[in-house]
Amino acid sequence: MRLTDKVAIVTGGGSGFGAGIARRFAIEGAQVVIVDIDRAAAEAVLQEIGGNAVAVEADVTQRDQVARMIDTAVDQFGSLDILVNNAGYSHRNAPLLEITEADYDLCFDVNVKAIFHATQLAVPVFRKQGGGVIVNTSSTAGIRPRPGLSWYNASKGAVNTLTKSLAVELAPDRIRVNAICPVIGETGLLETFMGVADTPDARAKFVATIPLGRLSTPQDIATAAVFLASDEAAFITGVLMEVDGGRCV
Repeated sequence: MRLTDKVAIVTGGGSGFGAGIARRFAIEGAQVVIVDIDRAAAEAVLQEIGGNAVAVEADVTQRDQVARMIDTAVDQFGSLDILVNNAGYSHRNAPLLEITEADYDLCFDVNVKAIFHATQLAVPVFRKQGGGVIVNTSSTAGIRPRPGLSWYNASKGAVNTLTKSLAVELAPDRIRVNAICPVIGETGLLETFMGVADTPDARAKFVATIPLGRLSTPQDIATAAVFLASDEAAFITGVLMEVDGGRCV
C-alpha cells in the first residue's frame, strides 16, 4: 500500500472526484479526513471506507471551519501528511454577461480562497513535522479554456499559477505542491459544465473533443492523486498533471 501511515485531508470528499480520492487513499493505507459541506454525503463515504477515517462537515471558504478540519486530522490521527484541496464550484456554462456577481464570488471563494485558507493553516503543521504534500484539483479549463465558462476558467488559471508559486516557495520546507487538471468528468457538475441536459447527444459533443474518447472518472483522478501524494513522487513538485485523455494536446 502506497500511503500506509499517512494522514490525509480531502475536501469535497463527499462526492465526485473527492469521494473517489478518499476511497482510494483509504485502500492505499491512509487515514482520511473526509471534508464536505454536506455532512450526509461525507458520512456516506465514511461508511464505505470504515475504520481509518472521519467525516467533517465544513465550508472551506470559512477560515474557522478550515482550521477545525486541520485540527481534526491532528487530534484524531496525530499528524497531517497530505492536503487535497479538491472542493470546487462552477457557474453554469453560459455567456459571460449572464453570470452573476454572486456566482463569480462563490467560484473564486471555493476554488481559490479555500486554498488560501487551507494552505496557510496546514503549512505550519507540515513545517513542524518536516514536510508534507499538497494536491490541488484544478482543471483543463485553466490550460485550454472552453467558451461559456470564462469566470470558472479564470479561477482554475489562478489555481494553476498558485500551485507553481507555492511549489517554489515551500520547497525548502520539503513541502511538495502539485495540481491535477481533469477534463470534464462524470460528476455532479457535468450538466453545469455542459450547460445543457446530460443526454447522449450532449455528451457526444464533449467526448468528441477528447482524443481518448471518453469523459474522466473519479477513478482516473484518484489514481493521479495517489501517485502525487505518495513517496514515488518525491522529486515532483510544481506540476500541473493533465488527466484529460489528450484534451490539452
